[in-house]
Amino acid sequence: QVQLVESGGGLVEAGGSLRLSCATLGLTFSVYTMGWFRQAPGKEREFVAGISGSGGNTRYADSVKGRFIISRDNAKNTVYLQMNSLKPEDTAVYYCAADFKFGMVVATTSYEYDYWGQGTQVTVSS
Repeated sequence: QVQLVESGGGLVEAGGSLRLSCATLGLTFSVYTMGWFRQAPGKEREFVAGISGSGGNTRYADSVKGRFIISRDNAKNTVYLQMNSLKPEDTAVYYCAADFKFGMVVATTSYEYDYWGQGTQVTVSS
């Protein structure tokens, strides 16, 4: 059974930092592109960042470039999202997702991802 479990969310002041983690079970982790998405109240789920199976390719939404860093540890079957210089508009539920994909392609659309975590709330106060 595949499980993706996010952690690390919470309440932080604007300008602060948080590090999200997503531990996975039941996957051959290194052949999955991993992505982070977020969904704010009343808005559609949006792509935040993604990383290829080997870690050799990353993609970011324009809104987080230069502030967020995605990384992965294939030995621990875990993907991370380091979020710096947080803004109130970063407030959302953050989800990690896994996309079975060989090579370096990183998808940015949610329908391409096969497995999802339950989400973790990030709230940035102004």
